[in-house]
Amino acid sequence: MRQARHVATLHHLGGFARGWDPGECAALLADASVVTDGVFAGSSAVPSGFVMSRKAADEAEILSIVVKPDQRGSGLGRALLGAHLGQLAARGVTQVFLEVEDGNAAADRLYRHFGFREVGRRKGYYPKPDGSKATAVTMRLDLA
Repeated sequence: MRQARHVATLHHLGGFARGWDPGECAALLADASVVTDGVFAGSSAVPSGFVMSRKAADEAEILSIVVKPDQRGSGLGRALLGAHLGQLAARGVTQVFLEVEDGNAAADRLYRHFGFREVGRRKGYYPKPDGSKATAVTMRLDLA
């Protein structure tokens, strides 16, 4: 349960309108179809970031990726996502999907660095703290 609390804490730092609670994180961490990787900075036993994907057959969807605010821009996100994509490929995944809020330039740069490309949009998909809704950009990466 300690890992689930760490993941929930990190998720709340991700800027999402609704963060995951520890129970949700525990269920995801226990799910055999979910692949989770963490990144640790220095000698910390607490992760500085995580990425979590759900695998189905030869496809996976990235559910979330978060790096602590004080570690952003350090290359941890790139290293984390690169390692995670390698894990997915080793498990037979040939296509990876994700959704990102339109206008999230840092995330868009990260995903495009790895070759993700836009394949669709969902208008009014993400609730924002002010009550408005943002467009979700759907992206895909072919690993094979």
